[in-house]
Amino acid sequence: MKLKTGFCALLFLAVGPEALRAIELEQFAGSAHAYPVMFDLAGKKLANAEFTQQMADGLLHVRITYDLVEGGRIEEKASFRQRPELVQKGWSWQEHKEEALQRKYTIDFDAGKAVAQKREKRGVKEWSEQVKIEPGRTFAGFGFTFASQNLRDRLVKGEVIELQAVGFTPKPRIVTVKLAYQGVDRVPMSDRVLRGEHFVIRPNIPAIAKLFIKVPDTHIWLTPPPSGFLRWQGPLAEPSDPLVRVDLVSSGESRPARPADGKSEE
Repeated sequence: MKLKTGFCALLFLAVGPEALRAIELEQFAGSAHAYPVMFDLAGKKLANAEFTQQMADGLLHVRITYDLVEGGRIEEKASFRQRPELVQKGWSWQEHKEEALQRKYTIDFDAGKAVAQKREKRGVKEWSEQVKIEPGRTFAGFGFTFASQNLRDRLVKGEVIELQAVGFTPKPRIVTVKLAYQGVDRVPMSDRVLRGEHFVIRPNIPAIAKLFIKVPDTHIWLTPPPSGFLRWQGPLAEPSDPLVRVDLVSSGESRPARPADGKSEE
């Protein structure tokens, strides 16, 4: 089972970022069901996951749940309009430990409203912001994997495409990111080595801001066309979170991807 799903750039081609045209679907996404696994970058298993994708009320709805090995649960939800072009409509991410909410992020793309809740020493603190959403150009979370899949042909030809991300620090904010293609990698997974097309998204952080905040790149690997999700790697939620890796399938071991030409490493 392939997931129909991107996120970040290590090396940008010698061209400027392209203005985004409407993202037309390369393949219309319908129902899907899979069981990914989350690891840390050393290959330690962190969580078993369940991925579901289905159409309802004219929208594509995605739900990913992670049951953490050390206890707790994470849930991500996202919804998309696919016609006449790809537009993200909603997104939420929440983490619970011992049934208590630790943090929650939600975005209403139509209303342009983003809300964050995070448990601190004195209780749960909330941030609520109006954010400027550009429909078809602004994404969050799983939305970037879906956007990368459908921009695949343009990216492989060498375009570097600017998108807008809604991120949380935990305060909600809009960040410009650049999406680029990195080539074909060998991706060890479930006692096999699979070929994956590597895409990366790099947040466009002003030079002065880089002195105070570090926002890691996020990576996505897709199977060769017809594109399907293979691996995702990036911060768990906020930029300061640990980096994690999510594999489509696993037999209990996860290792870094390596370029298929052997010239460099991930």
